[in-house]
Parts: sequence; structure tokens; C-alpha cells
Amino acid sequence: MTEFPSIDLNDYATGSARQARELAMRVDEICRETGFLAITGHGVPSELIRRVWHTSQAFFDLPESKKLEVKSPVEGYPYGYFPLQAESLARSRGEVSPPDLKESFNIGPLNPPPGIAQNTDTDFCFAPNLWPDEPADFRSVWIDYYAAMGALAATIMRIFALALDLREDYFDDKTDHCISAMRALNYPHTTSRPEPGQLRAGAHTDYGSLTILLPDATSGGLEILTPTAEWQSVPACADTFVINIGDLMARWTNDRWVSTMHRVVNPAGNQKESTRRQSIVFFQQPNWDAEIACIPTCLAAGEQPRYSPVTSGRYLMDRFSSTVEPQASDLR
Repeated sequence: MTEFPSIDLNDYATGSARQARELAMRVDEICRETGFLAITGHGVPSELIRRVWHTSQAFFDLPESKKLEVKSPVEGYPYGYFPLQAESLARSRGEVSPPDLKESFNIGPLNPPPGIAQNTDTDFCFAPNLWPDEPADFRSVWIDYYAAMGALAATIMRIFALALDLREDYFDDKTDHCISAMRALNYPHTTSRPEPGQLRAGAHTDYGSLTILLPDATSGGLEILTPTAEWQSVPACADTFVINIGDLMARWTNDRWVSTMHRVVNPAGNQKESTRRQSIVFFQQPNWDAEIACIPTCLAAGEQPRYSPVTSGRYLMDRFSSTVEPQASDLR
């Protein structure tokens, strides 16, 4: 990869059928290589982006005691505040590593879909979100941004369908009641030497169908593992999102598309200015009971699916639970 790939969604939204098809073909090429790309022309209002960024930053600036008021209450609870070093993403792929040097705040679906069976499994994804009292507009801004990201993800999934030689609406009934999560991450200014092997976010792949990242345009650190097994920095530009596919999309496509390993590395130790970093991430996760099985257009004649079918909700539960630090529920 000599440069980071980028697409303009206006070519799909307002362009001709030929432009939409060419865009889809380009997306297919990128997703076969790394599954990471930047998108412009997304239509998300810049004022909404500004507000979600600043309300998230204001939350992380609160005293620790205030943030702990909305701490994830028990081990394995997916939403709320996760203090510094409460998670180790590298553990999601079986690697033993020190906890990550970050704190986060997470929300999930705003309302359970109609007819969902309530049990201990579905309680995981449809557990109540925990909302801080400060900043005062935090909840309303996050709800608006969550909705905007859901709409953007739906558009991207339609492009994905075209890229995979499917009907444009192929994924609609599998993602119309998504169990998507949104999280803000804060990587505090580095003041001490990390433990051996400790990163801001350990190397991992994402779990779902699609991730939409709003990165910090003022600092780097995000890296992807290229097909040549080299770590490459991901650029951050104003008014641009970075998207990538997750494990379930790789399973859907029988690894025609790759769910690429990525990480957030520590800043250089000799920096004089603040090394604080923030990002806001939307993880599109298909419907709780959506079956993820090999898409017919991704199976060549005589070829067998590489993966057994899985359901979206169970896969997410298992992957998330593997990353939580055992002592996280004891933090006060």
C-alpha cells in the first residue's frame, strides 16, 4: 500500500448508476486487500460531529469520581464507563497482554426490537444504557450521533451489497434492528513508561460487520497490519471517517474480504506537547438473531465455506467477554 485508499460517497448518493457501480468495484478491491478506507461525502453534519466530539471530551475531563458514577456495574456489562486499563483487546484473539492504556464510555441499542425474546443472552445487548449527568447535553448529542451513524452504516452496507454482486437491499433485513455499539475512547497523556508489550490498544480485529471511526485529527497512533505484514499508520483528516470491515463480514464473504488487525501504539517518549488522543467509534453489529453464513456469490464452484454459521449476538457476546479485565468489576 503506497497510499491510504479513500472514496467519496457522493458518487453513490448523487452519481449515475455507472458511478455507483465503479465505486462498488473500488470498494471490493480495497476490502480484498485490507478492508480499511477513508470516506468523504458522508453527509453527517459537521456541527453534530463537533458536538459529539466536545461532549465526549468534556466527559473524560470530569473527576474520576464523577465518571465512576456511570461505571459498568458488573463484570461483563457492556455499557457505561470503563476506567483506564479495564480492557485488553489483544485477549480477543487469545494473546495474553497487559491491559490497554485507555478509558472508554460505551452505549448500545437505544430500544429492543419488537418481539425479541428476553433472556440472559439478549439482556447482554439490550441492557440499559448508563448516562452521565454531565455534560448536560451528553445524552441528547450521543443519541443524535448514534442515529446518524446507523443511517450512514446502512448506506455503506448497500454499497457493500453491490460490491459483492448482490441485490442492493441484500443486507437490509439482517441489519434493520442492529445491536450496534458506540464508544468514545480517551488515551490520556503519557506520563510514565508502559509495561513491556503494553499499548494504548492492543492488536485486534473488530467483531461485527462494519466500523465507522471518527479519529483524532491532531494525533496519530492508529496502525493497520498490511498484507506484507508491515504496520502502516492510518491518516486522520478533518470531515473524514475511517471505516473498516469486521470479523462477521469476513465470515459472510468467506474471507474474500479481510478483517484486518489494527492497534493504537504509544507515542514517542520524547514528545514535549500533550500526547492525549481521543476517538469515537460506531460498531455496526447485525441483528441479534441474524445468521452469518457464507454469501453464495463468495463461494466458487467446488469450494466449501470456511466457517460454520454463527448468530450475530452470540458471536459478539463471546468476543466482548474475552477482552474484559477480571478485576475490572472491582474498580471503584
